[in-house]
Amino acid sequence: MAAPTNSHLLDFEQPLFDLERKLEEMRSIRNEETGKDLEKTIRDLEKRVDELRVSIYQNLTRWQRVQIARHPGRPYSLDHIENITEGFVELHGDRLFGDDPAIVGGFATFKGSRYGGNDASVMILGHQKGRDTKSRKYRRFGMPNPEGYRKALRLMEMAARFGKPIITLLDTPGAFPGQEAEERGQAEAIARNLLEMARMPVPIIVVVIGEGASGGALGIGVGDRLLMLENAWYSVISPENCSAILWRSWDYKEDAARALKLTAPDLVEQGIVDDVIAEPLGGAHRDPKATSDAMGVAIATHLNQLTKLSAEELIEQRIAKYDAMGPFETV
Repeated sequence: MAAPTNSHLLDFEQPLFDLERKLEEMRSIRNEETGKDLEKTIRDLEKRVDELRVSIYQNLTRWQRVQIARHPGRPYSLDHIENITEGFVELHGDRLFGDDPAIVGGFATFKGSRYGGNDASVMILGHQKGRDTKSRKYRRFGMPNPEGYRKALRLMEMAARFGKPIITLLDTPGAFPGQEAEERGQAEAIARNLLEMARMPVPIIVVVIGEGASGGALGIGVGDRLLMLENAWYSVISPENCSAILWRSWDYKEDAARALKLTAPDLVEQGIVDDVIAEPLGGAHRDPKATSDAMGVAIATHLNQLTKLSAEELIEQRIAKYDAMGPFETV
C-alpha cells in the first residue's frame, strides 16, 4: 500500500504522513551495526503506523470522505474500464452537435469470469476527469455539456438495440454550468436521459466511483442497481454549494456534508444505494487495481441476477425501485 505523498496529502492525513516519514528514516539508517538496536524500535513504529492508519480511515467524517473522493490520484472511469474490461472501443459524438470528452463510452467485453460471473459484451460509459492541467481543461473536470448526455443516450440506445447490458460510472462535480451549455439545452438533455433510461429494455448497473453531484451525475445514473464505492459521495448538491446557500459562506461545508448524508452508508440506510464496494484502507488511490477488482466482483454479481430477467420485468422493477425512494407522510 503506497503512502500518501506530501503534494497530495489531505489535512487529516498529516499525523500519519509524519509517522510514516519517521519510519522510513529509521529504516534508511538501519545497517549491520545498528540493525539489532533499531529492529525493536522499527517494529514498534510499524505497529503504531498500522494502528493510526486504521484509526483514521475507519472513523472518517462525511467531509473527509468527500475529500478522498476528490483525491487527484483516485482512479477515473477510463482506469476502471481498462481494468475490468477488454477490447474497449470508444465511440464519439452525439450526431447533433459534437463530441464531449467529459463523458467517455463504448462497447467492451466485461471480464466477468475473472470475478465469479460470466464474460459479457457490454456498453460501458462514464464521466472522465483529467490528470493534469491540460487534460482537466480538455475534459472540463468531468462536467458534461448537453452533447455529452446526448452522446451517452445515443450509446445506450445502441446497446438496447443489440440487447447489451449497460454499465455507467459516475464521477462529476456537476453538469457544466456555462452559458453555451444552457443555450444548447442542458436541462432538456438531462431530463431526456432520465426518461429514456427508466424504460431501457436492458440491464443497467450504475456505479458511483467518486463524486456524484446533482443532475450532472443523475443524467447517466438511472438503473436497476446503484452501487457505490466506499469513499464516494452522491447528493443533490455539493457541501460547498449547500453551505454557500444556507450560510452565505463555504466555511460550513463540514456541517453541510453531515446534514446532506451523502456517503454510501447513509444512502444504503435511505434505500437509495443497493451495494457498497469496499476500498483499500486509505482510499481507492492507494490501490486502484484492487478497487477495480472489487468493483468487478460487485458488477458480476448483480449482472448475473439482472440478465435472468425479461425486459418487462427489468422495467417494472426499475420503476418500482425509484417509486419507493423518498417516502413521506402527510400529517
